[in-house]
Amino acid sequence: MVKGLDWNLLQSFIAVSEHGSFSAAARATHGSQATLSRHISMLEGQLDTHLFDRAVGGTELTSRGMEVLQHALAMADAAGRLSLDIEGHKTNLSGTVRITATTVTSTFNLPSILAELRREEPEIDVELVASNKTDNLLRREADIAVRMYQPTQADLFARKVGETGFGLFAANAYLERNASPTTPEELLNHDFIGFDKSDLIIEALKRFGLNVQREFFAFRCDDQVVCWNMVLQGYGIGFNQLEIGEREPRVSRINVSVEPSPVPVWLAAHSELKTNPRVRRVFDFLADKLSSMGR
Repeated sequence: MVKGLDWNLLQSFIAVSEHGSFSAAARATHGSQATLSRHISMLEGQLDTHLFDRAVGGTELTSRGMEVLQHALAMADAAGRLSLDIEGHKTNLSGTVRITATTVTSTFNLPSILAELRREEPEIDVELVASNKTDNLLRREADIAVRMYQPTQADLFARKVGETGFGLFAANAYLERNASPTTPEELLNHDFIGFDKSDLIIEALKRFGLNVQREFFAFRCDDQVVCWNMVLQGYGIGFNQLEIGEREPRVSRINVSVEPSPVPVWLAAHSELKTNPRVRRVFDFLADKLSSMGR
């Protein structure tokens, strides 16, 4: 029987499992590979089992490791619920609120909003996780999430706060070298900037009647900010939110006969946090400011 199992060891085990390697887990947790490796060795000793096999580029859970992970995740969720219950009963506005949003939203939309929040609520500190990954609100990886889709995770308090439109843009320098396309078919004759692994832009181009593959994109990267900077440098045509592209003087909007459908903007927090005044204040502030997106 295992007694006195160290929760720190399980947290390290979850991190390595979710990130697929000791190095990636160390970066994500701001720890060290040596500490993580030691924790895994200690946990394997306490459980008297082998949890990971070495794999190309990282680690791979053993069958027993997969079973242990399910128990560890259940414990993490329980710890998260306890923390949420405690946070939900705090009444002061001072403290930290952790927000997660996509890299584009974090880079271009949130800075001015959060600066205004700071002026109004100087006792609230903000941690911003700029990531396209879906963070688990239940386990307190974030207090509030800004999402471009309706969250479906259980026990979430979610609100649709608006919509944002998307358009095609190209640098003025690029359009000086290349005639601006006026029909979807003419887009095929241009350098296009798209995602590497994600198929979101491929799906968006289907609305234009264009069936393209990954190789169509002259530049590929899954980081939206990098893609936008390539547009600014005149590499080719790319998508961005209308409110971002139309306030950038170095680019012009590409007007073709079809426009992408607007995308909803959602805010989400764990349902128990809606009673936390600090988190609720930030949630409502973001909802008010983001509601103007796309107008």
